Amino acid sequence: MKKLGLLVLAILTLSIVQTQAQDVEKIINQSEQTMRGKSNYAVMKMTIVRPGWQREMIFKSWSKGLDKALILITSPARDEGSSFLKRDNELWNWQPKINKVIKMPSSMLSQSWMGSDFTNDDLVKETSLLDDYEHELMGSESVNGVECYKIKLIAKQDAAVVWGSIITWISKNDFLQMKVEFYDEDEYLVNTLTASEVKTMGGRKIPSRLEIIPADEEENRTIVEYEYIEFDQGIEDSFFSIQSMKRIN
Repeated sequence: MKKLGLLVLAILTLSIVQTQAQDVEKIINQSEQTMRGKSNYAVMKMTIVRPGWQREMIFKSWSKGLDKALILITSPARDEGSSFLKRDNELWNWQPKINKVIKMPSSMLSQSWMGSDFTNDDLVKETSLLDDYEHELMGSESVNGVECYKIKLIAKQDAAVVWGSIITWISKNDFLQMKVEFYDEDEYLVNTLTASEVKTMGGRKIPSRLEIIPADEEENRTIVEYEYIEFDQGIEDSFFSIQSMKRIN
């Protein structure tokens, strides 16, 4: 009878763990879908802040699902026309001033995008939080007065990802990522991203301002502000091509 009781307890415990894992995946999936949609087009301003100086950049971004993204820089003049393409597992960069398309190796995912505190992976969203990480619900915490799920993501052993682990705070009401901490494979904090200024844009609530600060250079920061975004406008797969990368404006 005692063995039967232990067996029932083990089955119940396993069931609870499996249910919690499914619930966490639903939270993460809802969060990603809120910001991505089936497809989206956005205009964003990036401000890179360093001790003694700062510079601004405007860029347009198109994405579809997890496999396709295209980014076009429209200002400043020295970078105007440069574009970046993600197509499946391939990354490309078009540099109009030298009339050259460069295929970017996966090793460049962790490198700074255009001198900012964001990585190439952050911008083209190569990594899938659902597919490339294991998930653990750590509880609830408030971020700037917003009640959030606190979730830890640990990189799967065979996943080609930049971060060893991630801790994210996702709002309970709207499933928005309000804060994200990025850790390397040795569990050292590298960057902290905070989201703010939630607005209705493109028919849904999103944080319109993102700020990332490196842990070892707290005087540095990069701010991204959404100026415009629209979702689910039916972008064709053929748009995400090297030809489009050269001619979009």
